[in-house]
Amino acid sequence: MTDAALSPAPVKASPFNELEVLWVRHWTDSLFSFGVKRPEDFRFRSGEFVMIGLPGEDGGKPVLRAYSIASPCWAEELEFFSIKVADGPLTSRLQKIQPGDTVLMGKKPTGTLVLDALTGGERLFLIGTGTGLAPWLSVARDPETYSRFGHVYVIHTVRSVADLAYRDFFTREIHDDPLIGEEAQAQLTYYPTVTREDFETPGRITDRIKSGDFFRDLNLPEGFDPARDRAMLCGSMAMIKEAGELLETYGLKEGSNAEPADYVLERAFVG
Repeated sequence: MTDAALSPAPVKASPFNELEVLWVRHWTDSLFSFGVKRPEDFRFRSGEFVMIGLPGEDGGKPVLRAYSIASPCWAEELEFFSIKVADGPLTSRLQKIQPGDTVLMGKKPTGTLVLDALTGGERLFLIGTGTGLAPWLSVARDPETYSRFGHVYVIHTVRSVADLAYRDFFTREIHDDPLIGEEAQAQLTYYPTVTREDFETPGRITDRIKSGDFFRDLNLPEGFDPARDRAMLCGSMAMIKEAGELLETYGLKEGSNAEPADYVLERAFVG
């Protein structure tokens, strides 16, 4: 018998990081956020997504889903924003995590909701529905965003007022950020809309764009200008499709990492 035959088989490296949950915040019965410890060797661009999950039950395969990273690229911890689905294969269990628990995270972040996929412009519109706000939490805290664009609009459409998670953050707390607080106070505008309750800006964002109310509310010339406007879209498939078509009518072209252009969407979430 040779020495080689006695050597143990090489251990295959895991495709996942096993990360400690640092905190959990439940916004509503259907929305929660959590933070995990960031691996020292994990690098990503603000706006990218990664696979998040839990080990399979009874020795089964891990259950994973794509989640936008809600932290900026410089953050020391990683934040995620999630829905709760009572019978969801992952979120039915993920919503029950507590500080000290372990979650799985893929090692390869990716995505198109990044500044690299856009050409230069003056105004950046970050349009999201529901948990589609998550990448904007990342992009809006990146110093490069404010150096590349004169003004940034974070647009969030939800069903009820209670679903406006992070409203206080975008209207007040971000101004105290030690890295981009001054820039955010001068250059960032938060624009929420609510579809199923009374609110000062009611309805779907696409309807408010079509009616012109969106532009009037913000004291902007009506319409998007491909010479200076750039946009990112994330959220429901219906919103992304309709908003993309709207942007195209104004002359904006979809971009990608390979071919940067005027607006981008995350096709990994669209299907």
